[in-house]
Order: sequence, then structure tokens, then C-alpha cells
Amino acid sequence: MVAAIAYFSMASNLGWTPIDVEFRRNNPVVRGVNREIFYVRYIDWVITTPLLLLDLLLTAGMPWSTVLFVILVDEVMIVTGLVGALVKSSYKWGYFAFGCAALAYIVWELVWTARKYANNMGSDMGKCFFMCGTLTAVIWILYPVSWGVCEGGNVIAPDSEAIFYGTLDFIAKPVFGALLIFGHRNIDPGRLGLHLRDYDEDPAVHDNEKKQQSSDGYGTSTATDVATGVINGDGHVHSAV
Repeated sequence: MVAAIAYFSMASNLGWTPIDVEFRRNNPVVRGVNREIFYVRYIDWVITTPLLLLDLLLTAGMPWSTVLFVILVDEVMIVTGLVGALVKSSYKWGYFAFGCAALAYIVWELVWTARKYANNMGSDMGKCFFMCGTLTAVIWILYPVSWGVCEGGNVIAPDSEAIFYGTLDFIAKPVFGALLIFGHRNIDPGRLGLHLRDYDEDPAVHDNEKKQQSSDGYGTSTATDVATGVINGDGHVHSAV
């Protein structure tokens, strides 16, 4: 939903601001002193990328302290990318470097630490994490490349930028989600430390229903009532006389 709103905004030519370019090109498609910077894309990422990492790290069975720290680093990566895109001078590359350092840490956690945790959880968990984690690591590494030729270097036009980022987002989100669901099809959430209850199988629900029926007069007839009366279909005892 968040990504859909972001792409609706960009398709409507909203959610952007003009920023003076550092590198002026002779190519007609990027000629000029300004470039459209779609900040709405970063709003999308700052909400959705932590959820992607949460899915992955929970699949690996990582400790919550590590999960939260990786998500914090992810937020730093997104914010520095946005700030760098909005900076007019060469200082933008400093923010780009901070973002790349944050990305390097995230990729390290995915391909090394989290992978070991996932393998210890079982072969099925390890296989699921390998598919999704590898896809995420490879695709996310391409985002700085896109940033460098788009917001950073002003090499390709905003239309081409939309195709570049759109392709990466499609693989990083819908394709990733489909792979994750497929990998989890036979995995019990309890193995991940997630205790999910089915409404129909929850004993507390059935106990409450029985208590409610008792309070309404159902199933409360005694042996004497049965011997001296007639139990009607509504569960109440009526006199046989």
C-alpha cells in the first residue's frame, strides 16, 4: 500500500522538488540547471525497507537487539540518501558515503551473521533465508548505482530513473514477498518464536462460548429437571404436567 501510494504520487508528477545539479550535461534529456528529486520515494523506503529486513531477520531467528539495530542502520541509510539527493554541492557524496557504509553493514549481516543463524534453525529455514537474503543483498547493492547515475551524477533522465528504481523496487518487494511466502509455506511460526493463534482452535474462545451459553440457560438442566420435566429444543426444562 505504501509503495502504491508513492508510485501513484510519482506517476502524477507529485512528491518532488527541483534541486540544482552539480554536474551539467550536454545530453538534451538531462540538460539544465535543475533536476527533479522525488523525495516521496524515500518516504516509501523509510517505511517499507525496515519491514523487509524484519521479515528476513525473523526468518533467520536473529536476536531482537540485532534486529532493531539493523533496522536503525537501515533508516540511517535511507535518510542519508535523501539528504544527499537534496544537497546541491559535492557534499552530497559525503552523505552518499555514509549511506554506502550503512548498506555494507546491512549486507554483511545478511550474508554472514544472519545466514549462520538461519542454518542453525534447520535446512528449510536456511534455504528460505538463502533465497530471500541473497535476492535482497544483490538488489540492494544496485540502489547506490542507481543513485550515482540519477540524483548524484545526473547521468540519466528522471524518466529512466523511474524505470531503474521501479525495476529494483519490483524485485525487492513483490518478488521478494512471493519468495518469502513460498519459503514459509511449511514452516511453523512457533519455530521463529511467533506464537500465533487460530480463532477456531483457541481454547479460550470455546470456553467463553460455553460460559455464554450457560448464562443464557443452555445446558443447565439438572438430573431432577430431566426426571420431572421435558427439555424443549431451546434447552429449557418445561413441566411434563
